[in-house]
Amino acid sequence: LEKKGFTYQTSDGIYFDTSKFQDYANLARLDIAGLSAGKRISIGEKRNKTDFALWKFSKEDVKRDLEWDSPWGRGFPGWHIECSAMCIKYLGETIDIHTGGVDHIPVHHTNEIAQSECATGKKFVNYWLHSEFLLMDSKEKMSKSLGNLVNLDTLTSQGIEPLAYRYLCLNAHYRKQLLYGREILKSAETTYSKLRNKIRKLDQTGVPKKDSEDLTEKALKYRKEFRAAIFNDLNTPQGLAIMWNLLKDEDINAQEKYSLAWDFDKVLALGISQMAATSSLIQEIPARIEELRKQRDEFRKNKHWNESDRIRGQLAKEGYVILDTIKGSKIEKQKSKKQWGTTP
Repeated sequence: LEKKGFTYQTSDGIYFDTSKFQDYANLARLDIAGLSAGKRISIGEKRNKTDFALWKFSKEDVKRDLEWDSPWGRGFPGWHIECSAMCIKYLGETIDIHTGGVDHIPVHHTNEIAQSECATGKKFVNYWLHSEFLLMDSKEKMSKSLGNLVNLDTLTSQGIEPLAYRYLCLNAHYRKQLLYGREILKSAETTYSKLRNKIRKLDQTGVPKKDSEDLTEKALKYRKEFRAAIFNDLNTPQGLAIMWNLLKDEDINAQEKYSLAWDFDKVLALGISQMAATSSLIQEIPARIEELRKQRDEFRKNKHWNESDRIRGQLAKEGYVILDTIKGSKIEKQKSKKQWGTTP
């Protein structure tokens, strides 16, 4: 970048001159002229408001945990350059898909494009997939500063399967905000349990069929519809709806249903291939565990949610997951982490 004339030096580092990259504002649709004409704020030694640091100099009186010697002096890389360096080293100068949150569009990803394309002279990314925020049921963003972080360990400690959370995520398009809350997750867990039970009732004795091999014309239609949904900007909610229509279709035999569901799961990663008929659904549940389930049902009936969650957590520690269905609750042996499936 320096050799090509895209950089300049200030007293605190090496900066990228965004005015020299014609397409700088494209991804974020930034109004550069508007930014320049806006309220005057100090930009220090920067030439333009949108210029950003590629390399920062270490302060002489401050010892950093991470700093290195460089041709420009001892210092450390700017935030944006780290990502471009790793992408180009491990994936090449042009990559197919780059993901991230919508909050990265106006600054971080815009700067990644600028520095990468100016350095290589090639298109940096073919497709950008920006996910919207996950909101708590209070409509707040999940964040460390708000103290409302929930992770997979939180869910498993409450006896909730991580795949139920994945099912919840798949039900919302990645470009739309996703609302998260106790009842919302429990609803997704119930639906995921119904899906698992439907899969378990299917004929799984045959090897899942590939492409058009031995599939009826109607079965192939479902495969075509599913792929069209996924290729339409990763429309997973529509993909799930197509799978449910398949499972309810009485004109498709059980083996074909399982074969197609197994195929769809290469994208959905809901653990369908592990939903064997010989499951914990038919395993004997100890009387003590069954008694805890009944106690929890009573707490739920009286809306004592904290006590209900306490028992759910206790069951989780003992290796059991409790599922709430329209017909009441039931207990299953909890899967190991190896059975959660893999994230696409």
